[in-house]
Amino acid sequence: MANSALELVGLILTLIGLIGTAASTGMPMWRVTAFIGENIIVFETRYEGLWMNCFRQADIRMQCKVYDSLLALSPDLQAARGLMCCALALGGLGLLISLVGLQCTSCIENNDRAKRLVLIFAGSMIIMACICVLIPVSWTGHVIIRDFYNPLLIDAQRRELGEALYIGWVASAFLFIGGCMFVCCNLQSEDKSSERYMYSRTSDYMAYPPQPLQPLQPLQPQQLILLPQPQPQLQPVLSRHPSTNYSYHSRYPSVRSGVAYL
Repeated sequence: MANSALELVGLILTLIGLIGTAASTGMPMWRVTAFIGENIIVFETRYEGLWMNCFRQADIRMQCKVYDSLLALSPDLQAARGLMCCALALGGLGLLISLVGLQCTSCIENNDRAKRLVLIFAGSMIIMACICVLIPVSWTGHVIIRDFYNPLLIDAQRRELGEALYIGWVASAFLFIGGCMFVCCNLQSEDKSSERYMYSRTSDYMAYPPQPLQPLQPLQPQQLILLPQPQPQLQPVLSRHPSTNYSYHSRYPSVRSGVAYL
């Protein structure tokens, strides 16, 4: 249950990061005119993005123009185009793949290990998308700060950090947290994993009618059977003195019994 809640939180964070990445890619506010020194004309603002240049006059209207040539762009903008597109592709695929491995979905049934592997793969793709967003945004920010403090440039050529860069940094943080949730919640050893018994809804089962309970019968007293015990046989004992005990039986009559008979 806890893993299911964390997976849903990771899914929401990944979706927010993906929306922020798309917004940062399409916005022209990567570089903004710096109003410093002699450049105090605030009625006109210039924006430079990945795909176009825009001019705003007195906060009334904005005119944009798409770049005429890709090769005329600076190296950081050329790399930023490709990396931001890769980030959108990786983040979108990772989000779709994660839907297959969620605990609340039934795309993969009766195979908990396969679901964990799918979520780990999806989380890895989302973390890669985070890296692809973080590199161009940080690179462009570094170039802007370096040129801002370059004494060889005039004030009109200096730029400031635009809103798209801040959105890109925040979006990369959301992607990183969402990807780590998918990966960390499913990294568990096979020995410590709890066994879960899944029952399919389409499995055949047979219902047995209830059986009536049989009343308990009282125990009947059993008759005791006496077994005959063998009687011990008396053995004659030899002695020097004549014995007067004639209780033992003998097949041959004795001499004294014959005299008594006569």
